[in-house]
This record gives sequence, C-alpha cells and structure tokens, in this order.
Amino acid sequence: MLPREILRKVRRIEIRTRRLVDDVLGGEYHSVFKGRGMEFSEVREYQPGDDIRTIDWNVTARSGHPHVKKYVEERELTVILMVDASSSSEFGSALHMKGEVAAELAALLAFSAIKNNDRVGLLIFTDVVEKFVPPRKGRSHVLRVIRELLYFQPRDRRTNIAAALEYLQRVVRRKAVVFLISDFWAPEYQRPLRVASRRHDLIAVLVSDPRELELPPMGWVEFEDAESGELLLVDTNSRSFRSAFQQRARAAAAGRQQLLKQLHMDTVEIWTDQPYDRPLMHFFRQRALRIR
Repeated sequence: MLPREILRKVRRIEIRTRRLVDDVLGGEYHSVFKGRGMEFSEVREYQPGDDIRTIDWNVTARSGHPHVKKYVEERELTVILMVDASSSSEFGSALHMKGEVAAELAALLAFSAIKNNDRVGLLIFTDVVEKFVPPRKGRSHVLRVIRELLYFQPRDRRTNIAAALEYLQRVVRRKAVVFLISDFWAPEYQRPLRVASRRHDLIAVLVSDPRELELPPMGWVEFEDAESGELLLVDTNSRSFRSAFQQRARAAAAGRQQLLKQLHMDTVEIWTDQPYDRPLMHFFRQRALRIR
C-alpha cells in the first residue's frame, strides 16, 4: 500500500495537468507525433489509379483478378519517459525542486500519450538505470508510472546519461518517442545521444534552476555538490567569485545547447521559477509548423 500523501500527490498532479491535456496539449500532441508508419488493413480488387507496387500477387494468382494491399497509418506510438533522478534533481531555489518539475512534466506527457491511445514506459536513471517500467496503455498504468516517479528513492547520487541511453537501446528495439528529462549535467554522453537519436524520436527536456547560472551576494556560504558530496566554503559577496561562477556556468550551458543543436535534436528548456506549460506549448507548435 502506498502512503496516503503519495496518493494525494498523484491526484493533485492528475487534476493540475488535466486541463492542459484536454484543452491544450491533446490536439498539439496528436498533430506532432504521427504513427510509426503504415500497417496492413485489407486486400481489395485493383482499381484504375492504384499503385501497381501494392499488388498482392498471391491473391491475384488465386483469384484470376488483380488485387492490391490496402494500408492505413499506424497511429499507435510507444512513448518512453527517461527521467534523471540523480541528487542534482533535489536542487531548487524557486517554488519547486527540479525533480518535482520533472515528475509533473512526465505526468503531463504521459496523460497526453494515453489520450491518444499510445503506450507509455518509464526509465528512471542515476549513475545506473534504477527502474524500468515497460510501455503499456491505459490510465491505471499511467497512474502507476506517476506513483513510481513520486515514490522512488534512488540508490546512487551521480548522473550517467550515456549508460541510460545504452540501456534504452537494448530494451526498446522499435522506434519510440523518447523524452529525456534531465538537467544534462553529466559527462561524455555525446556519442550515445547521437546513436539513440538515429533510432528514436529523441527530445531533450532540460530542467534548470536560475541559481545554477547566477549567485546573489549572501556572504559566506557552504556549498555541497549534490552528486559527489564535496563541500566548499565561498564568499558570495566577492564580485570576482560571482563573475567567475557565472562565466563558467554560462559557458557550460552554452556548450550543452551547442551539442544538442549539432545533433539536430528538438530541445525544450524548463525553468523551476517559471510555468512549464509555455515552453512546452511553444515546442509543440514550432514542431507542428516544421513538419507540415
């Protein structure tokens, strides 16, 4: 049995995301994410104008009349939510931690998927893949996915995006829509990201906090690296320290953005101090315009 508080959180997230799913994201999601391809529907007699490449020669030989195979778009998709649960997700200087924002984003995307009869799977990772929920359909399954996100307690602290992508390649063989939700503060993931993006429709969802780019003057502050546990005492009143911190942080963020751009990956950037619905809607609309 899950604690009542977790069940209440699941219910609150469902209520909060329902309007966005029903009124806003539903149509955008459907128009952006098409089916995997075409699936066989039936065989019928050839009609003038039909593509001769669709002729079913076996049926034609048996019947003595030309018949063609009819195909329809395969609407059903597999959606995989890859969620970074490393210790850096426990940081947040605004109303919510990065991990809380990631969980709510994943819930919104999951509800959008099942509204379109798609299958949803979950992959939670830190330095290793800690949880994999195979893709399935239905509201009860999505509620399980959300409960897993909220109730999950990671064993490791660090982030290894490369290992998570390599695991994805092994367990999800057919093309899927993959939302990689992370702050992307991790080493050496360029090659696995490129390989995975060739097989799957891979979307990078960057969850960031403004304090990761700029520090206010707060006097002497002891900082702890969320993933390594290293402690550092610094004087945040020092302009030179704040300037150096900002330059390094912005350079790292720019390098991350440049990498994703070079890989031609769709990217959504979410900030903990701003509503997430606007950048998400902007992404859907821009992508819809691009594929028309």
